[in-house]
Amino acid sequence: MSGDLLLRVQMNASYAGRPVLHDVRLELERGEVLGLVGSSGAGKSTLVLSLLGLLPWRGGRVTGEVLLQGENLLRVPERRLRELRGRAVGFVPQSPMSALNPALSLERHFREAWRAHQPMSGDALAQRMRTLLDEVQLPANRDFLGRKPAEISVGQAQRVLIALALLHEPALLVADEPTSALDPVTQAQIVALLRRLNRKYGASLLYVSHDLVSVLGLCHRIAVLDAGTIVESLNVADLDRAQHPATRRLLQALPVPAEMLLRYRNHSVAEDYVSTAQG
Repeated sequence: MSGDLLLRVQMNASYAGRPVLHDVRLELERGEVLGLVGSSGAGKSTLVLSLLGLLPWRGGRVTGEVLLQGENLLRVPERRLRELRGRAVGFVPQSPMSALNPALSLERHFREAWRAHQPMSGDALAQRMRTLLDEVQLPANRDFLGRKPAEISVGQAQRVLIALALLHEPALLVADEPTSALDPVTQAQIVALLRRLNRKYGASLLYVSHDLVSVLGLCHRIAVLDAGTIVESLNVADLDRAQHPATRRLLQALPVPAEMLLRYRNHSVAEDYVSTAQG
C-alpha cells in the first residue's frame, strides 16, 4: 500500500457502563480495502456506530481516538460530524430496504443527500446521478428515478445505496454487511462492483462482514474482531500464517480452502481490469 494513513483508531466503547469494545486499534491507508471480520456478537456494529459518531445516540459511550485525516472525530461537535458524514465518510448499511425512505422516490433520495452538502445545482446533481448510476449499473432514466424503494429489487436498492454513499466522493467508505440481505449471485456482483469502484475512485473501504468469502474476494487486509477486541490483523495473502483461534475458526468454516478463493479473486480482478479497459 501507499503508506499514506487515512484512518487511525484506538478506542473503547460501552453501553450503560458495560464494556463492549476493548482497546480496539486499527489503521487504514488511502486506497486500501480493510475487511473487519468476526462472528455475530463480536462488536462489529458497535464499532461502525462508534466510527460514525452515532453510538451516543444509542446510549453508548466511546473514549479514545478516531483520527480521520488527522482530525479526532470523538472530539468534534455534532455539527462538524454532520458535515463529515456523507462528504468525507460514505456509509453503506446492511439492510437496503429499511435504509431507504419508502415514501420518497429514488431521485428524491439523491436530491436530499446532495442538498445536505452542496449548493443547490440541478445540472450538477443530474450529471453526478447519471455518472454514479452508470457506475453501479443502474438506469438513470426518469422512469427508474421516479420509482420508490418498494418498486425495485433488493439488489438494485443496495446499488442505489452505494451510489448515494459515493455522491460527494468521500475519502472513506464504510460498508456494514452490505451483502447479508442478498442472494449469492447478487452478493458476488456487489463485491465485484465495490472492487471496481475502489480501484477507479481510490476511496478507502472498511468492509465489515461475518462472511469471510466476500472479504477474501475484495479486501487487501483483514482485521479479526473477537469479543470486542482486534485479535489479529494480516494481509489476505498471509492467511496461512494466522495464529489466533478466532481467525482459524473463520478459516475452518470456509466452504473451500482460502487459497482457492484467493486464486479465484485474482482471476476476477484480471477480468474486471480487462472489462474496465474495454469499456
